[in-house]
Amino acid sequence: MYEYGAARSVWVVVAAVLALLLTGCGGTPTASAPPPPTPSYGATFLGAGDCAARGRAFTEVPCTSERAVARVSVRSEGRRAGGAAGCPLDTDFVLYIGGEGAAGYACMRNLEAPHPGDPGMGGGPFTVVGDCVYRAGAGQVKEAPCDGSGANAPEFRVTSSVPRRPDCPASTALYVELPGGGEGVGCARRL
Repeated sequence: MYEYGAARSVWVVVAAVLALLLTGCGGTPTASAPPPPTPSYGATFLGAGDCAARGRAFTEVPCTSERAVARVSVRSEGRRAGGAAGCPLDTDFVLYIGGEGAAGYACMRNLEAPHPGDPGMGGGPFTVVGDCVYRAGAGQVKEAPCDGSGANAPEFRVTSSVPRRPDCPASTALYVELPGGGEGVGCARRL
């Protein structure tokens, strides 16, 4: 009987160990890794104050990311009526956004220089006082960097803005439409 009782005790211990191993000690199951955090940049893709990174396409990233290159100053939803209407005059570029529920545009400002939207830098969506331009065809001008570093040399500098052409100074050689706001007519002198 002694042998039978010892064998029975061994089997009871083995069965208990197997039961513990198979049930995981009876604890509550836990996930092996927490789920990845979901982005919380905002309800709108590239909303005001959000930042973007360049790649094959612009993507929304935290403004603290080393990939962030520009910040949204103004976000307009819906159709892009009027181009960049509503953007600040120092906007560096306008990002047109397509897609269902997110269509519109974002007025973007680079986080670091260069800032093409600054006067004299040769870019940005608006021509403003301080910008330089060159003739690009019949009745058209395009911006060029005032320092001459661009592909086209600057020919004129916008020195003031006025409500009407007759209000420009006598030294005006070219009248430039200022669609970005201001008084409407840019008075430009030859460089």
